[in-house]
Amino acid sequence: MNPTDADAGAKSEAAPGSSVPAGPAHKGLRSGSVSLLGAVALGLSSVAPAYSIAVTLGLVTLAVGHLAPAALLVGFVPILLTAFAFRELNREMPDCGTTFVWTSRAFGGSTGWLAGGWVPQIATLIAMTALSQVGATYLLQVLGLQGLADNSTAVTVTALVLLGVTTVIARRGVQIAASVQYALLGLQLIALFGFGFAAFARHGAAAPSLAWLNPFAFGGVGPFAESVLLCLFIYWGWDALITVNEESRDADRVPGQAVLVSTFVLLGTYLFTAFAAISFAGTGSTGLGLGNADNATDILATLAPPVLGSALGTVAKLAVCVSAISALLTCLVSSPRGSLSMAAHGALPTAFTRIHPRHRTPAFGTVFFGGVAAALLVLLELVSARFLGDAILSIGLLIACYYGTTALACVWHFRKRLRESPRELLLKGVLPLLGGLMMLAAFARSAHDMIAPDYGSTSFHGIGGVFLLGIGSIVLGVPVMLVVRARFRRFFRDGRTAVAELTVTDPSETED
Repeated sequence: MNPTDADAGAKSEAAPGSSVPAGPAHKGLRSGSVSLLGAVALGLSSVAPAYSIAVTLGLVTLAVGHLAPAALLVGFVPILLTAFAFRELNREMPDCGTTFVWTSRAFGGSTGWLAGGWVPQIATLIAMTALSQVGATYLLQVLGLQGLADNSTAVTVTALVLLGVTTVIARRGVQIAASVQYALLGLQLIALFGFGFAAFARHGAAAPSLAWLNPFAFGGVGPFAESVLLCLFIYWGWDALITVNEESRDADRVPGQAVLVSTFVLLGTYLFTAFAAISFAGTGSTGLGLGNADNATDILATLAPPVLGSALGTVAKLAVCVSAISALLTCLVSSPRGSLSMAAHGALPTAFTRIHPRHRTPAFGTVFFGGVAAALLVLLELVSARFLGDAILSIGLLIACYYGTTALACVWHFRKRLRESPRELLLKGVLPLLGGLMMLAAFARSAHDMIAPDYGSTSFHGIGGVFLLGIGSIVLGVPVMLVVRARFRRFFRDGRTAVAELTVTDPSETED
């Protein structure tokens, strides 16, 4: 780092509430390449709305019946409150490291590395294995290759091919990725809203009722908590758009706007689809009913043919396939940028700071995450196909952990400014605090429920496999962090000030 950068970092640290001086000119990313629409598209695509609603709505209905829309609405509340924390922190510190930088600045290097770096990266890697497998299965079905779709080896090979293709696209640039996402996201939204309108128009469809939105009608804390935890997964992923903040136009403003836009678009899409599905199929436990356990894991595959016909039903399957692939692509855009920031701030090897000289993307990090996801997919498949399913369920713990920590980091970072105005108190204090507490309560409740050996598909010595995978992933980060700490002492020693300046700046390489 040259003296000018060092002076800027020192001045930033000396000025209370000032932002971290980390920008695209430092890390080598292409600034101004992502518009508000592009950021929203990346955020929505990372959530995989068609896939998420298809695999989650049935499970929510099993828990709370016709109150599934109410669960979607209540589950949105902690997400919205956390979104305000992300927006305010991004305004103050627009860095592609997002949660890593923010939690390090608030709570120190160890918390930042573990809760802000390790946990979201592990959650994303686990999600990538699931997304690649789901995308592969649906792709084979759409192509009429049902025999291969039922063959685990064929599905795994196809999933590896999808990982390779999306890695190449992500490595070539966020502009290309965003352009691809427009088409993929458009197909998803057309399919979901087309399904919804057709379901409402079907003869015999029940009139939707506002009673389905009543959050006080849940029959006990257990079903309420279970449904809300499921809904955390259905909304998870919108924060991926923040990782392209240094490549966005108006980096301190556009990503924050995109966060709120994307979350409300998700809420509207999910509520519309849920109302339509319940109106058409009802919540019965037989036939097409959403309360039928045989339909729970994929309501679109079950309901699309009778609602849309066989031909358009195939389009709905294509939408789920596209949804999974689109989210996979966004994961390969967001995770390498997180590791780029960690390395640039001296918390990971400098290899992760390698920027492609032409595409201005984290070249090494993109290939690294694509390769690790492929290896993890093969490993989980070799251990047990059921093990992979439990790994997906465990993501809820990781989501609640790092979302909750980030929300509390917002409150702590801005604590001295909360008395400046009612706006500061509300947006930087009260709302993020409520969101953080709700997330951590969800973490504690889900961890308690997941200990049961019958939670999920596997167990070990009377402890649920989902619990072991979720808590185990977090605990595994501790010894890994200790190993990293021994090599990168400066980052962990300096704590909160370590992210006030960059260790590595614009490390472009001459690779093609």
